[in-house]
Amino acid sequence: MEAGARGEIRVEGLRFGYPGREVLDGIDLGIATGELVALVGLNGCGKSTLLRLCAGLLKPAAGRVLLGEDELSRLSRRAAARRVALLHQQAPQVPGMTVRHLVRQGRYAARGPLGMLRHGDDAVCARAMADVGVTEWADRPVDALSGGERQRVRLAMALAQDTRVLLLDEPTTYLDLRHQLEVMQTVVRLREERGLTVVMVLHDLGHAARFADRVVALRHGRVAADGPPAEVVTPALLAEVLGVAGRVGRDPAGGWPVCYPDHPLPEGLRNDNHIH
Repeated sequence: MEAGARGEIRVEGLRFGYPGREVLDGIDLGIATGELVALVGLNGCGKSTLLRLCAGLLKPAAGRVLLGEDELSRLSRRAAARRVALLHQQAPQVPGMTVRHLVRQGRYAARGPLGMLRHGDDAVCARAMADVGVTEWADRPVDALSGGERQRVRLAMALAQDTRVLLLDEPTTYLDLRHQLEVMQTVVRLREERGLTVVMVLHDLGHAARFADRVVALRHGRVAADGPPAEVVTPALLAEVLGVAGRVGRDPAGGWPVCYPDHPLPEGLRNDNHIH
C-alpha cells in the first residue's frame, strides 16, 4: 500500500459554503485507521457536504482534509478516487445496465477509460461482488432488482474502487427494516475483513448507537458532540442536536444506547453549546 493510502483522515479547520449560505464553520475531526464513525444531525447541518469534501468532490473554502500525509485538495479527482470511495445517497438509473457492468464502474479510477474498454471483470470486481453476495446476479439488470438488492450492488461498486476509506451517505435510506439491518451488518463485516475506515451519514440514531465506534453530531456546521455512543447518545443530544425531547436506555443484550423520542422541541428551547 502506497504512502498516504492508509485509512487515517484528519479534518483541520474545515470551512465550506455555497453563495449566501455557510455550511461548515470550522470542523476539526480525526478518524483513525479502521474506525467506523457515524455522522448524525438534522438535514442541512453539513453531513453530506463533509463526506463530499472528504472524497475530494468539493474544495474547502478554508482548512484542509488529510489522507495520511496527503492533502486531499492537492490530489486530482482520479487520484482521490484511488484513495477514498464514496457511496452517494442516490444514483441515476441506467436502463439495461447489468450488475456486472455497474460494479465494473468502480474500477474506473484504477484502470482509466482505455483499461475499462480493454478488460472485463478483474479479481477486484469479483471479490467485491462476492463480499456483498451479489455474484449470482452478475448478469441481471440492476433496474430489475429490489431496493435492498440495488444497495448491495452499489456497495460492491464502491468496494471495487479498492480503497482503504469507505464513505457512505445514508446507505439505509428508503430501505425496509430487514434490508437496513442487512446493509449495516454487511458494512460492519466488510470493515473487519478488509480493515476499512468507514464514515457513514445516518438518520437513524439507533443504527448509529448500535453499529458505530464513534458518533459525531453536527449542528449548524459545527461538531456538537463526538465520542463513543455510550457517552454521546444522551437526552441532551436528542434535544440540542436533533430537536426532540426523549429518553435513552440500554439494550439489555448488547448494552448499546436505545433512544425513545417523545416529542419535537420548539427551536427556542435548544442552545448552541457543545454537548460533550
